[in-house]
Amino acid sequence: MPLRLAPTFRARLAESARPLIGMWVTSGSPVVAEICAGSGLGWLLVDTEHSPAGLETVESLLRTIAAYPITPMVRAPSGDPVALKQLLDLGAQNVLVPMVDSAEQAEAVVRAVRYPPRGVRGVGSALSRSARWNRVEDYLTKADEFTSLFVQIESTAGVADAAKIAAVDGVDGVFVGPSDLAASMGLLGQQTHPDVTAAVLGTFEAVRAQGKPVGVNAFDPAQAQRYLDAGASFVLVGADVTLLAQGSEALARRHPRNP
Repeated sequence: MPLRLAPTFRARLAESARPLIGMWVTSGSPVVAEICAGSGLGWLLVDTEHSPAGLETVESLLRTIAAYPITPMVRAPSGDPVALKQLLDLGAQNVLVPMVDSAEQAEAVVRAVRYPPRGVRGVGSALSRSARWNRVEDYLTKADEFTSLFVQIESTAGVADAAKIAAVDGVDGVFVGPSDLAASMGLLGQQTHPDVTAAVLGTFEAVRAQGKPVGVNAFDPAQAQRYLDAGASFVLVGADVTLLAQGSEALARRHPRNP
C-alpha cells in the first residue's frame, strides 16, 4: 500500500480550534526530542540556524518525533535553495526560513521549495526520505500538499514589508522573531520593550489582513498571553536547552555548594 505522510503544519493550523503552543528543540539530542515530543504540546521547532544540528541529526530527530502526535517544523539555517532542498529531502515537511526581509526574498524561498516548472527544487524523490523512497504515491505531483512553508520576519525591513511578504503565494504563514527584531531596532536583548511589542503587533495585523496565520517566539508568559490575545495562531514558549539551564540552576539554588 502507498504510504501516507503526516498532515502539514498548515493543515494542523487550519483544523485547530485554538492556537498551537510549542517549544524549540536545539540540543540536537534524540532523547531530549523524544521527551519534548511526548509532552502534550502542539508543535516542536527543530532548529538548524542557532544549533549544532546537521542533516543527519535532523533526520534522526524527525524519525524520533514521528512516533508522537505532535507536528515538527524545521528552521533552515537560511533561505539558500540547497539547504532547503536538503531539509525537504530528508523528510522535513514543514520548513521555517529565517530573516526574510522582503516579498522578493519570500518569492525566492517559495521557488526553492517547489519543483519545476513552478520552482527550482531538485528532483531526488527516489533517493530520499521525503517521498519514502518513492513509496508515497504521486509525491512529485502532490509535493505542495505534503509540505508547508513559513517565513520569519525579524527586522524592521521585514516589518515594513510584512503585508507583501504574507501575500506571496506559497507562503503559508509568518513567524515573528522579537529577538532579532529588537536588535534591528537598536534594542538588543529587549524583546519585551514597548516599541518591539508594538512592532510585533503591527506585523500581526498586516499578516492577518492577508488571511495568513501568524506566530511568534515568546518565552515570557505574560508576553506570550498578550500575543495570543492579539491573534497569534502559534507560539513558542520555551526551549529544551533553556528549560535544562533554568532547571539545573534552580537545583543549585536549593542545594548550594559548600564553601
